[in-house]
Amino acid sequence: MGSEDVLKSASTLASYNVLLQVMFRVLTFLLNAFTLRFVSKELMGVVNVRLMLLYSTLVFLSREAFRRACLSGEGAGRNWRQVINLLWLTFPLGCVWGVLLVCVWCWVLQAPDPESIPHYVPAVGLFCLSALTELLAEPLWVLAHAHMFVRLKVITESLAMIAKCLVTVVLVVSAPQWGLYIFSAAQCVYAGFLLLCYVLYFVHFLGSEEADKKSFPVRHITDLLPSRVDHEPLLNWKLTTLTWSFFKQSFLKQILTEGERYVMTFLNVLNFGDQGVYDIINNLGSMVARFLFLPIEESFYVFFANVLERGRDVRHQKQEEVSMAAEVLECLLKLVLLIGLVISVFGYAYSHLALDIYGGELLSSGAGPALLRCYSCYVLLLAINGVTECFVFAAMSKEEVDRYNLVMLGLSVSFLLLSYWLTWMLGGIGFILANCCNMALRITHSIVYIHRYFLQSECTPLWGLRPHSAVIIALGVSSILTGFSESMFCCDGGWLLRLVHVAVGAVCLLSVVITVFLTETKLVQFVKTQLLPKYSKKLT
Repeated sequence: MGSEDVLKSASTLASYNVLLQVMFRVLTFLLNAFTLRFVSKELMGVVNVRLMLLYSTLVFLSREAFRRACLSGEGAGRNWRQVINLLWLTFPLGCVWGVLLVCVWCWVLQAPDPESIPHYVPAVGLFCLSALTELLAEPLWVLAHAHMFVRLKVITESLAMIAKCLVTVVLVVSAPQWGLYIFSAAQCVYAGFLLLCYVLYFVHFLGSEEADKKSFPVRHITDLLPSRVDHEPLLNWKLTTLTWSFFKQSFLKQILTEGERYVMTFLNVLNFGDQGVYDIINNLGSMVARFLFLPIEESFYVFFANVLERGRDVRHQKQEEVSMAAEVLECLLKLVLLIGLVISVFGYAYSHLALDIYGGELLSSGAGPALLRCYSCYVLLLAINGVTECFVFAAMSKEEVDRYNLVMLGLSVSFLLLSYWLTWMLGGIGFILANCCNMALRITHSIVYIHRYFLQSECTPLWGLRPHSAVIIALGVSSILTGFSESMFCCDGGWLLRLVHVAVGAVCLLSVVITVFLTETKLVQFVKTQLLPKYSKKLT
């Protein structure tokens, strides 16, 4: 697959992923708003913090390293027999992690009060079972992702999420006394739907005319099981060592990504009720980061990993591909930077109103608005870090990945200490400030790496971090106007004044968007041709 084809496929994948994540976030958003009316905030804290942390930890540590290695340039060499054999190691690894984590969650961590939140231990077991079920689909997921089966991913995850939401809503309304069993059953349904959809698709696809046209490397469903080919080693040793390097890194990255949940879970700095409120605000604040930035990062990692040669000096690579990678990186940096700045500016003035509409006084009183305002600023750092690390992880050699693991180790330790200290002093805001500090350090490291990487070429992708001065002025004026509007019209004067406040924000946002369209023409063209494939098709 040529560089242009890889870019087109990665762009299409990013676009569909964005749409998929929008749907996920909207459904989760509505589901949380609905369940808050039927269950306690303490129960939400146990489910969304304690149990989902178990699930995400088990899944992430079992598969993330395999995904990164098998989708990288080394994975593209592509003896798929060896790749599939390697991917099947995710399940036994998940079983090992499952036993260890269940023991910790059941007998080391403080359990919730069984009178108010019963069925905790069975719920831990069921969440572990759902994670292991999802791991069974990992070889199929990597095959689909590597061959850009975009619609398969969209349809599969959409059906699974819809099924999870339906089960949750039905059980919350009909049997709220089941408590944790409701959310455990919904999670098992989600994982089961994922596995079933992938299996049914490949059973239908393998051996078909479409598979023959695409020269798909697997011909029969039995080829998806681990096996040995004569005169070939069971595993690709180079790919296996790269997986080990990513595994060490993923362990540290998980601590950084879910650090505040680990602190809440293991150090008990917040009770389950406060954890529930913090998690709801955290999910609300991170909606854009999750449904927009993460799909872009995942999709363009595939592009960079295929276009660039891992660990090789930029002077010894195809210059047209290096130039293309630099141009894409510059546009991505500019895109996420502008989105992050818009969220920071408008999030500060509209946090109180958003929480008041979403959760009423439960969320809009106390520290809720301050939490969301801080998170709005944190989103800017999340945006930049996602794209910079996406490029860095695709370009690093194995030795550089190993050295970066030491950096991640230092960041992990400092984050845990800083988050505990800041949370002890400032409450939930301390978590966000600690995340901001760590994210800023990671961005600094990535920017230094990118600068050195392109130092011997004429490419300057870091110019993407310099928006046009007119855009900065428009954002500054919008910040002043919306801040003044909030102090005058929001949020105790009734709905009419709230609508006035919203109208002021809409006018300011429109002016910022128009300014971007007029000044950032290169970025606008990139978005039209690469991130909006339907628009591109209409033009052709």
